[in-house]
Amino acid sequence: MATCRTCAASIKPFMSFGRMPIANGFLRPEQFKQEYFFELATAFCEACGTFQIVEQPDPEKMFHENYAFFTRTSAHMVTHFREYAEWVKAHYLSDVDPFVVEIGSNDGALLENFANAGIRHLGVEPSANVAAEARRHGVESLVSFFDAGAGERIRDQYGEADAILAANVMCHIPDLHGVAKGAELLLKPKGILVFEDPYLGAMIEKTSYDQIYDEHVFIFSLKSVQSIFGPYGFEVIDVLPQATHGGSMRYVLARRGARPVSPAVSQLASGEDAQGLGRAATYQDFRTRCEHSRDQLLDLLNRLKAEGKRVVGYGATSKSTTVMNYCGIGPQHIEFISDTTPIKQGKYTPGSHIPVKPYDEFKTHHPDYALLFAWNHKAEIMSKEAGFRSGGGKWIVFVPEVSIIEG
Repeated sequence: MATCRTCAASIKPFMSFGRMPIANGFLRPEQFKQEYFFELATAFCEACGTFQIVEQPDPEKMFHENYAFFTRTSAHMVTHFREYAEWVKAHYLSDVDPFVVEIGSNDGALLENFANAGIRHLGVEPSANVAAEARRHGVESLVSFFDAGAGERIRDQYGEADAILAANVMCHIPDLHGVAKGAELLLKPKGILVFEDPYLGAMIEKTSYDQIYDEHVFIFSLKSVQSIFGPYGFEVIDVLPQATHGGSMRYVLARRGARPVSPAVSQLASGEDAQGLGRAATYQDFRTRCEHSRDQLLDLLNRLKAEGKRVVGYGATSKSTTVMNYCGIGPQHIEFISDTTPIKQGKYTPGSHIPVKPYDEFKTHHPDYALLFAWNHKAEIMSKEAGFRSGGGKWIVFVPEVSIIEG
């Protein structure tokens, strides 16, 4: 029996994805023997409504000077962050000389929009290599995790913040109590905390189990966000669904009573009740659908291999690590994975040890089939790769179900 990370109630895993490596731990052959693994098991806390992984590797194993994710590799996300910044500026930065802090600011793709507008800002980013990239784009960055101590230090040096922002980061942080304390210390009385992350309701609906990996210690619902931040005097004042990452939710929090609460909050709460996000049976059904998806995908790849077809992966994503290791997909199924991120190229995928090659390898010698790991960028990719499909290439997708897209 394990303990819930947020309310300390007893929890029990409802499924295990098995032995799993670090999702962004791309490596070279000489590193194979020393590769780190842990058990990726998931649990749902009926007491506070929090979906979580039971075991998470030490943060230093995941976020470090060689971290392999850069936001700017996706034009879609750069556009999304520009719109996110404009929304924050229009709705919440009415004070003179506002100050904005971002938790997990990565390469500065969000904060750059504030920097370019002359707005005081600070990115808090634990991975030194991506923080250095942010600085190259004019974004002031602090290499640190965000907790109560960081919140106090930032307040003492820069003053109170009008807004604390995060995007696809809060779900990475095992100590959300530390984040809540830091926000409580740093925010102005009417300041806002805004974050967006993959949404539990969307993951359950789409059987997008690849949202579950070492960095995603939580997949949030409205109820879980209220349970986590409520004890620190915060309430959710608005919720805005987002299309990013295959279905995300933007949560806006403020000190209780400081700002009006949108009707969207109660509407989402009703929707979660109707979907059964608070019932254990929902997660047992999710496990069954995950197993079915796994078996279908592996059967398809085995059939294509037997037919002599070339299959290449598209997008060496963090999420793909869960898919490949859970399904038992290896180099016998996929020739290589095409990716545009230089730090991943020439290396091998975590656990499954499939080579990662530059995009030109895909473009110059199209395979028969491309397995779309970066399915959350499907529209952007399909537009970019119209030539692959018109030339007879076929896409394999596995969310919301395993299927082949052709023609």
